[in-house]
This record gives sequence, C-alpha cells and structure tokens, in this order.
Amino acid sequence: MMRSHSQLLPAALLAVLFALSACGDGGTPAAQQPAPPGQDAPADAAPESAAPSAPAAIDPCTVITAAEAAKLAGTKLDEPVSSAPVSCRWTAPVTGPTAQVEVYVGDGAAKVLDIERTLGHKIVQLAGIGDEAWLDTTACEVFWLQSGQWIAIRLVRLNDAADNLKPLEDLARAAAGRL
Repeated sequence: MMRSHSQLLPAALLAVLFALSACGDGGTPAAQQPAPPGQDAPADAAPESAAPSAPAAIDPCTVITAAEAAKLAGTKLDEPVSSAPVSCRWTAPVTGPTAQVEVYVGDGAAKVLDIERTLGHKIVQLAGIGDEAWLDTTACEVFWLQSGQWIAIRLVRLNDAADNLKPLEDLARAAAGRL
C-alpha cells in the first residue's frame, strides 16, 4: 500500500530536523560581522567561535536563581532539574499554568542558536550582554557568549511571545553581570 504525501511529510520533516541537529561537524565557523544592535541577524550568520582555551565550567542551575526563573515564567515553579554540566530546567506544577524555563551552557547553547537561525527564526543582536548576545524573538530564547562559554535561556509560556522578550533580555543582562 502506498502512503500519501500528507502521511510522509511529517516523518520527512522530523528526519530533516534530526539531521540538522546531529550533523554538526564541530568545526570552527567562519567569523562574520554581527548585525548592528537591534537589527535582524542574517539567517546564515554563525556565532563567533569560542576561545581556544577551555572556559571555566558554569553550573547551569546557578546562571539564574529560582526566584528569577519564577518571575520570568509568571508562575510558581518546581525545583530545578539539573542535567549538569549542560542544562537546567524549571517547570510549573502540573496543576498550574504551562510554563518552563531552561538554561543551557556550552556547545549545546551555540548549537541551538545555529538551529534557530537555520529554521529562519527572527534573531536580533543585543548590546551590552557578554561578548555578544542574540535574542530569538520567535522562540523566546536569549543567547550570549561570555568568556568563551555560550549560555542560553529559553522560556516556554502560552502567552504572546512579545510580552516575554524584554523580561528575557533583562534576565540575561542580570545573569551575565553576575558571571
């Protein structure tokens, strides 16, 4: 029995997304001029490469506080779940509104930024956060490079994404100032 195109399309899209996330060669991307602050970054722009020496380890659950995560999410959150050294996740209780705050540290944070660019998300450069910083206005994520280490904060809420962008930027600025 032949499958219709409508049945094969979701599987093909998943395969492409999986391939995009798994096919990185780990090589150093070519340096490109960043977009001026507040302007869209080119879709094919790659984040600047990290310094050759190994950066100091950052515990992802210490990048932001539980109180900051709850304020960003707009609701009470459960205790963080650590997947150190790469991520930390705070989720809302199952009885409350849907909300989740995630922090990523290291190469995974840079890879997520690369994937979002590949998917055509609207990404703008932010000034004054770390060595370089980017705000994904499509997926409510902020990324910054600091002392050779990529860091990302992702917010998941069921509200208008535009309402979350300024608080997300402010939180990244505060967190970068502490690191």
